[in-house]
Parts: sequence; C-alpha cells; structure tokens
Amino acid sequence: MDGAIGFLGLAYPWVKAAHVTFVIFWIAGLFIVPRYYVHHHATPPGSAEDRAWTEREERARKIILTPAMLLSWLLGLSLAFHLGAFDQGWFHAKLLLVIALTGYQGWVGAYGKRLAAGKRPLEGRTLRMLNELPALATILIVVMVIVRPF
Repeated sequence: MDGAIGFLGLAYPWVKAAHVTFVIFWIAGLFIVPRYYVHHHATPPGSAEDRAWTEREERARKIILTPAMLLSWLLGLSLAFHLGAFDQGWFHAKLLLVIALTGYQGWVGAYGKRLAAGKRPLEGRTLRMLNELPALATILIVVMVIVRPF
C-alpha cells in the first residue's frame, strides 16, 4: 500500500520510523532489565548492592521500558489502522506476540518488586532462560512483518 494512502497521509514514513525506533528501545529494555535481575538475584537482600540494583531496575523500567512500550503500541496501532492490517493473518500473529511481550513486561515489573522486597523466588538459571523470550518473540515478529507468511 502506498504510504500516502490512509489517515496518516505523508506522515506515514515518519510514524513508521518512530515505531521501529521505539520498538528497538522497548526490546532493549526487555533484554536489559531481566539481565539486571540475574545480577540482582545474586546480591544479599537488604545490602547496599541490593538497593543499588533495585534503583537501576526501577529507573530502566520507568525511563525506558514503559514509555517505549506505550509509544510502540500507539504508533503500531496507528500504522495498522493506516494500512488496514486488521484483516490480515500475519498481523493477527504479530499482535498476539506483542500482547505476549506486553504480558512479559508485566511479569518483569512484578518480579522486580519481589526482588526489591528481598524475595528470590526463581533460580538464576531460570532468570537467564526467561531473558531469551524477547529474542524469540522479536524473531517471530520480524518474520511476520517482513515475510508475511499468511
């Protein structure tokens, strides 16, 4: 579809560029904050190092992760409406994956609160494995958008 067609008009490539930029920030945040948790997990609860990790994690969630996710959603939905993507199978698959990433981010925030409270419910190895979920989702989303297999 021509970028100038649809409600975004000539702003379409700018909105698309902004969407890709904020998706990169979002995924970067989904990589770094759980990696912080791996290191935080190894600190003694209540220690100065524990408090420093809690502060780093909180800042990353508030400054990078949440704003990037919200802007990715806003810009992405604008693009979807512009392109009329809601009746396309690839878009449904992409949307499902983005919803899953949003849920993962919710879990990331909740787990950070547990760590801040001195709880360590998961093993470090489990945290490292969970840290790979955004990579898998990103690969699948890129395939959906670029290849559009269905």
